[in-house]
Amino acid sequence: QVQLVESGGGLVQAGGSLRLSCAASGRTLSRYAMGWFRQAPGKEREFVAAIKWSGSSTYYKDSVKGRFTISRDNAKNTVYLQMNSLKPEDTAVYYCAADGTPYGLGSNPADFRSWGQGTQVTVSS
Repeated sequence: QVQLVESGGGLVQAGGSLRLSCAASGRTLSRYAMGWFRQAPGKEREFVAAIKWSGSSTYYKDSVKGRFTISRDNAKNTVYLQMNSLKPEDTAVYYCAADGTPYGLGSNPADFRSWGQGTQVTVSS
């Protein structure tokens, strides 16, 4: 059973940056695709970004392309989400997730089965 712990959220002004981290324990992440999702108040959880188990492919929600970057450090068992040029509409609880099966592409949001507790990101205008 994998445990995922997010950190790095906070309050930032529009145009600012934050870097989210997701540390894993209980499972070596190097064989699993990883993803970031978010949920704003009153809205459903939505896909933000994902990275293939090997790190060779990444996927992004259209509205964050060019602003957010997902990366992984398998040696540290950690996944990151660098968020630049933040907008008020990026305000949400951000969740880290792990693919349910090894060697996945990470291209299908429905494949993510393990979740962290979330970290709040608030962007003020």
